Amino acid sequence: MMSTTTKRRKKPATTAIVAISAMIAGVTAAETAFAQQTTQGSRRASVSQGPIINRVVVEGNKRVEKAMIEGSLEMQARRPYNQATVDADVQRILEIYRRQGRGLATVTPRIVDLPNGRVDVVYSVNEGDKTGVKEIRFVGNNQISASRLRGVMGTTETNILSFLKSTDVYDPNRIAADLELVRRYYLKNGYADFRIVSNDVQFDPNAGGYVITIVVEEGPQYRVGAVTVDSRIPELGEDVVRRNISTSAGSVYSADKVQKSLQDVTADAARKGYAFAQVRPVGTRDPATQTINLGYVVEDGPRVYIERINVRGNSRTRDYVIRREFDLGEGDPYNRVLIDRAERRLNNLGYFKNVRVSNEPGSAPDRVVVNVDVEDQSTGAFSISGGYSTSDGFIGEVAVSESNFLGRGQFVRVAGQLGQRSNGVDFSFTEPYFLGYRMAAGIDLFSKFSDQTQYARYENRMTGGQLRLGLPFTEEFTLTLRYSLYQQDLEIPNDFKQPYNDCSIPLPGYTVLNPPGSPGAGLPNRLFCEGNGEASLAIKESQGDTLTSLAGLTFNYNTLDSTKDPRNGFYADVKTDFAGLGGDSRYFRATGDARYYRELWDDIVGIARVQGGQIYGLDGGDKGTAGSGGDLRIVDQFFLGPSLVRGFATNGIGPRDISSYDTNANAIGGTTYFGGSLEVQFPIWGLPRELGLKGAVFADAGTLFGYEGPTRFDTNNNGIIEGFAPTGCTANAIVSQECILVRDSKTIRSAVGASILWTSPLGPIRFDYAFALSKDEGVMTPLGVKIGGDRTQAFRFTGGSRF
Repeated sequence: MMSTTTKRRKKPATTAIVAISAMIAGVTAAETAFAQQTTQGSRRASVSQGPIINRVVVEGNKRVEKAMIEGSLEMQARRPYNQATVDADVQRILEIYRRQGRGLATVTPRIVDLPNGRVDVVYSVNEGDKTGVKEIRFVGNNQISASRLRGVMGTTETNILSFLKSTDVYDPNRIAADLELVRRYYLKNGYADFRIVSNDVQFDPNAGGYVITIVVEEGPQYRVGAVTVDSRIPELGEDVVRRNISTSAGSVYSADKVQKSLQDVTADAARKGYAFAQVRPVGTRDPATQTINLGYVVEDGPRVYIERINVRGNSRTRDYVIRREFDLGEGDPYNRVLIDRAERRLNNLGYFKNVRVSNEPGSAPDRVVVNVDVEDQSTGAFSISGGYSTSDGFIGEVAVSESNFLGRGQFVRVAGQLGQRSNGVDFSFTEPYFLGYRMAAGIDLFSKFSDQTQYARYENRMTGGQLRLGLPFTEEFTLTLRYSLYQQDLEIPNDFKQPYNDCSIPLPGYTVLNPPGSPGAGLPNRLFCEGNGEASLAIKESQGDTLTSLAGLTFNYNTLDSTKDPRNGFYADVKTDFAGLGGDSRYFRATGDARYYRELWDDIVGIARVQGGQIYGLDGGDKGTAGSGGDLRIVDQFFLGPSLVRGFATNGIGPRDISSYDTNANAIGGTTYFGGSLEVQFPIWGLPRELGLKGAVFADAGTLFGYEGPTRFDTNNNGIIEGFAPTGCTANAIVSQECILVRDSKTIRSAVGASILWTSPLGPIRFDYAFALSKDEGVMTPLGVKIGGDRTQAFRFTGGSRF
């Protein structure tokens, strides 16, 4: 510092001496200026020369990797020391910590003197506590609540669960994306005049975090007035265009539906050979009536071709995975609507942090170059899950999945489950573009064990696999072809703890036998062996292995606005299956499930659901005796409970074998079911949205009936069905019978209840409490015991975790 000060004092004298010397020598003005510059340059070089950096050290960092910090530093070893560079490095380190949610971090630089004019530069970091987003404020939102708008954003506020998440960390890029999400939400809901006036982010040291204030101007909510079509291509008439328009008069204006209409009309025109057709929306606002008259103009666009598509920034994902999301390629006519659709598809893949598609002029006026800039992100996941349900008990799962396997866009998942009453392993692989076409081909392999002894006195292991091919006809409608081959091994436990087959195979020292001299002497006494809990003869007949070879179709229609937390839209799933391509089972089965979601008020969502199914045996022939045509194996029947009507136990609804003295009465399944449900979900007021807690009230109704399995069994092969009479199956307290009496009621079961839903960081959890309004009460036995009735279950808890 002393040397620098001395040289600054000499500056005027030095300049004067140079000037005088130049005059004496008779040099020109240019030569004088040159001399001055040379002298000043020499002085600056002398001034900037300082200690040489030996090494740069970062210490005190625990939350941020040292490589990330060191990679941002300008100060490097073997360079001259410069205080301005050190100050700039301090700000860079602080910015890294701010992005990691630690705005209170401090950095103190210091210099360690070394011999020979060398120094070490040390950056000491005090990371401080995590500083998240303390509050997100909205100003000017009169129609839509701040809570709902915060729900649209990816950024969340700090709360008691912040240690499990990072979305409450202030990130300018995420805030910018959130503002766009808010804007799109308003435009989707009819607020065509909406605009974001300002957004302000302030760090509040007292609060220990950031306060984000977003000022909005909503404007009125518009509805669609008249919808007109102006097609300037003769072959594309108005009726042709209107079939692809999603907006309708009287509905709430939605920018998303306008965009979808543009895409559908453009794609349809291209299929009809009009590759250069352009569709422009025209809107006329009428503030007085708060309507927007929409017009769609279809015309030939400029003949511009795509010269080249450049894919940049993909360090992991292969080029063809990105290119196949475009419905056009090099040499094709350029169409902005199709380019925008490809950009949305790339964003929806989940492979990239950022996706940006831009254009630049090509080598000729009618050529354009499309640039696709992406940034890869991690797509693999390792999860350990655990949970509890009233049907399966405690259960845990370990799974490894990868949604962009080897950068090829393929999905792979391997998982193993272990629980109290179920366990298994499964493997799944999906190729989303099979043979280069937009067809999702996949294979599933599985082996699952389930203990049904609480409900039907048997255990079952299912092992097999499935091939599937998905054909998307539109963005909403998909047809999936399936082929399944699986084997079910049904076993009936028979030991002292679970004596569910001791009427057929007595347990020495446990099973009570009929006394000598009595009918059926030496045989198990039914009153006792069935009272211990005995499997139905229908279940016993189905013991062993059953191979099923099945081909099926799945029709899926989906317009939900979100797959995780839907608020609006419709979902329908219809499946048809034919079993009989070899194997032991022969039937035709059809099932359907449809759900409609509607946001009734702000954050209050109504859900209407209907479901049903029917299965037909295909053997033909007389029914009633085991092995006769037309019967269905018990493993092929429908077994239902809370999935149809909450408030009932697993396998708690449907036909039951009431011919035994087992008070639980074995569930034996049915062939026909249908049901409906109404539910309203709402936030629990006063609790932070980030807690993920919601309440619900519901009403369910449905039924299961139509047992089509055998009812008579010649178990001793003597040609006589013991216990069977023209009036049905009769009971005998001593001698075992070879027929069953089925309680098969079409009674509509119904229930009402309330729920608590928690979208926790450890997985979705649901608590249901239901009260059965109507059910099948069963029948009274001669012993005064009621059997054959439905089994209710007021409380039901299901959940899982991921940690």
